[in-house]
Amino acid sequence: MLVKPSPYGWISQYFTGFFFAYGVYLPFWALWFEDRGVSATDVGLLMGLGFATRCVANLVLTPRLHRVEQLIPALRWLSVACVATIGVHFFAGANFGLLVVATILFNLCCGPIVPLSDAMANYYGKLKMLDYGRTRLWGSIAFVAGSTVVGFLVANYGADMILYTALFGVVLAMVLVMRNPNVMPVSEQQEQAVRPRVMSLLTEMPVVRFLVLASLIQGSHAAYYAFSSIYWKESGIGEDIIGYLWSLGVIAEIGVFALSAKLFVGWSLRSLFVVAALGVVARWGLTASTVDIWALVLVQLLHGVTFAMAHIAAIQYIGRQSENKMVALQSLYNAIPLGAFIAAMTAFSGWGYQEWGANVFWVMAAMGVLALFVRVDAKKSVSEPQILAE
Repeated sequence: MLVKPSPYGWISQYFTGFFFAYGVYLPFWALWFEDRGVSATDVGLLMGLGFATRCVANLVLTPRLHRVEQLIPALRWLSVACVATIGVHFFAGANFGLLVVATILFNLCCGPIVPLSDAMANYYGKLKMLDYGRTRLWGSIAFVAGSTVVGFLVANYGADMILYTALFGVVLAMVLVMRNPNVMPVSEQQEQAVRPRVMSLLTEMPVVRFLVLASLIQGSHAAYYAFSSIYWKESGIGEDIIGYLWSLGVIAEIGVFALSAKLFVGWSLRSLFVVAALGVVARWGLTASTVDIWALVLVQLLHGVTFAMAHIAAIQYIGRQSENKMVALQSLYNAIPLGAFIAAMTAFSGWGYQEWGANVFWVMAAMGVLALFVRVDAKKSVSEPQILAE
């Protein structure tokens, strides 16, 4: 007889499978397209299409799941669909039309997984059955493992290993999600009949302020994600050192997730966001000012503040809202601050880096200054959605 995992074990193990695959997808999928003979322009179109599909899925499809007992079945179907749509890539070859179809299908399935699994973690966190930071850190560890493993395999066996390694990750996630945790999620009776619409939430000023604040802090990473490696390489820093610096940032993120329950006990939501915003100012100001290796070590250690601390604060904010709003808010958080706004700032950073070079990081630092003036109410919003579930 199989022992059912605890909520912590169930979600952390699922994070491990999914983020292992995501650690293959995010850094290496463009390389797989290129290896198929797809032009650089078309690679950009396909990657942009993938992002757009995830954004639309999180705005339109994910919020329809407002009851927590719907989350596990949804994650199961999405995980099976991810395996199937990864399989479609094997038959696409270099046919651009088939690659478009495969890209849309895969991102339509994987897009909702992060907000839905985060919503589950939030649900169990409210019941004191897990600590979100300790649970989410396994996703960060798996992301590093996935990118490391696939890098080794590609170097030794070719770009085809990208697809096989990603398939391994999604199959692992699919197997893990089929089990039941020993405590199944159940909606509160008084809230389960109500499903909020995304547009109704976007008329609530507390929600708008939260999305603006999260967008300013998370969006400030756009130039870093897109151009820090290029800038450091042009400044004479070797690729191996650049790789170590990126790894250091993820290690800092993992450390903050692991220790968050102890580090931030008694902290208000406002304090978490303020420290994250100050970290943004310091981190990108340093990045714009120097390429001294020890300064860059500090820059990367601050990833635990600018990304991980801000993410924990966002999850806490969402977790303090009405249960029926959690999935919709999680969807908005993934679609706007972590999606559309970062994409827009990445496009801006491309122009900014071309025109100003490293000074584009001062713009990112200024976003941290603006974030200091946005206050977020930690309490539940007063208005409850009046739209009945369909």
